[in-house]
Formats: sequence, C-alpha cells, structure tokens
Amino acid sequence: MNPLLQVEDLTKHFYMGRGQQVHAVDNMSLTINEREIVGLVGESGSGKSTFGKTVVGLHDKTGGTVTYRGNLLPQQYSAKDFQRHARQMQMIFQDPYSSLNPRMTVGAMLREVLKVHRLAPKGPARSRRVGELLEIVGLRPEDADRYPHEFSGGQRQRIGIARALSVEPDFIVCDEPVSALDVSVQAQVINLLRNLQKEFGLTYLFIAHDLAVVEHVSDHVAVMYLGKIVEWGTAEDLYGSPQHPYTKALLSAVPRPDPKAARARQRIVLSGDVPSPMNPPSGCPFHPRCPHPEKDEECRRAFPPLEEKRTGHYAACIKGVMP
Repeated sequence: MNPLLQVEDLTKHFYMGRGQQVHAVDNMSLTINEREIVGLVGESGSGKSTFGKTVVGLHDKTGGTVTYRGNLLPQQYSAKDFQRHARQMQMIFQDPYSSLNPRMTVGAMLREVLKVHRLAPKGPARSRRVGELLEIVGLRPEDADRYPHEFSGGQRQRIGIARALSVEPDFIVCDEPVSALDVSVQAQVINLLRNLQKEFGLTYLFIAHDLAVVEHVSDHVAVMYLGKIVEWGTAEDLYGSPQHPYTKALLSAVPRPDPKAARARQRIVLSGDVPSPMNPPSGCPFHPRCPHPEKDEECRRAFPPLEEKRTGHYAACIKGVMP
C-alpha cells in the first residue's frame, strides 16, 4: 500500500508561562496508507485530539515533520497554506453542537465553503451541490434552509460530515465523532463513515476512547499514552494479543456481551491517574501505574522505544507481555 501521510517525531507543547509547558504530544511517529482507517485510542488527556489537530494544521508544530503524498507540510501554516491543504485534509469534530455556526443555515455554511474553495459556480449550480452533499450524508436537500438548532445531535454530526466532504478531501481526521451521540445513533454515523470511505476512497484517522468502536472500524490501531504511542499493530493482532500492559488494561475494561466470557476475564485495575503532561515522569511514561510484575528501576530510567514484538506488531515495553 502507498503511504498517504507520514508523521515523524511530531511534537506539540503548549507554553503556559513561567517556564511551564504542557507536553501534549512528544515525538510521535505514524504512517497512514491510502484508503486505510487508523484508530487512535487512549484515555482522556493522552493527546489524541491535539495530535489530530496538529496534523491537519489547526495547531502549529513544536517539532517534527508531517509529509503528505511525499510533500513536506509547513511547520506553521499561513492563511494561504491552510486554504490549500484544507482541500486535502479535513476534520470532523467531537461536538456537533459547538462545531456549527448557530447564526447560519446549513445551506449558507456549505455554500460558503464551496465559494472559498471555488468548487461550484455561484447560483443554481452551487445550491444543487449543497443538496447533493446533504443527500450523501442521509439528509434532505430542503434541510439546507434550516438552522443547526433545528436538528438532532446525530443530524448535526451528519452536517459536519457533509462540510468535511464538501472540499473533496482524501484524508479526514475523525475526532471522537460519535462520543457525544446516543448509542443507537452512534451505529448509524459509524456505518455512514464506513460507507463514505468505501465510496470515495477516503483515508481516516479515527480518534476515540471507545475501544469497541475502534475495533469495529479500524485496519490498524495506535494506542497513545501521555503524548506517546505505546503500541501499534493491526486491529486483529492488537485486540487478540496486546503486547503492552496499558493496552491489556484498557481491553480488560471493554464490556463483553457474553456473560460467561465477561466473568472469565480478569479485570486489570490501574492505580492512580494519568500523570500531568506538565510534569511527565522520567523513563517509561506508564511506569507509575504499570501493574507488570517485573517492573523495576530500568523502567523509571529509560524510555522504551517501539519494538517489533511480533510481525508488524510494535510495543514500547522493555519487559515484554504481562502474564
């Protein structure tokens, strides 16, 4: 498969004054191939959304590089850079309530995008394109005259998807696109995203904290902890045989529909909270909470690189698979 996006040592720090900074993303590297869905999972505060926003240019990079179709993207985006790359990369946001302008009708929002990017001539042709975009995401063309508050949460997220599709991108960052929706609506939106990916040959970075959702949609999965990737592999390998103790703990908490399987599974309860990204621990970032029986001083001293534990399956743990 051909790489579409290559991220090398991406770093994003937020400076808080008085010499303090939040280490939101630290030296992360990730390759996403064309027409692939890559899941990015981790607890709240691990840096998932910051990573996605930095990749598409909503945040300036502190360090590292992002290469798209072999072209190195700018460290800091000018307005011209942002407009040009918005045609290639788009983002679907977590909150369908705050991501839409309440003062504009749905049609006005979509027509504005088409106007800025010169994708449809003014007049009937532009209005027809707006109707087509709404139909693609399961809404009606006449919904163009309605305001965001007149729609349900699931419908608003469909409008957000239509807005992302309006510039005909190749790559979309889906930033927890279903976490604010009812469970029944989540399935509809996920199925829509999968169908659009197949129909238009899209590539997704699918950010979520719900591991069951990520397993359902992803080809590969990256597990993120405190600004770093701690495990990477195919969805089948990672869910079937996790190689990092953090991944194993996360998977042990995923609800199972089979009561017998749920009772037989050993739940791994992590102690404490995620350390502050303003003062990350030395060595392995997970060592203060790690339940691995062989954890020792080496874990506190040295940061473990991602190593291939099985073919195509990488984990950042020097102690190997936890029993």
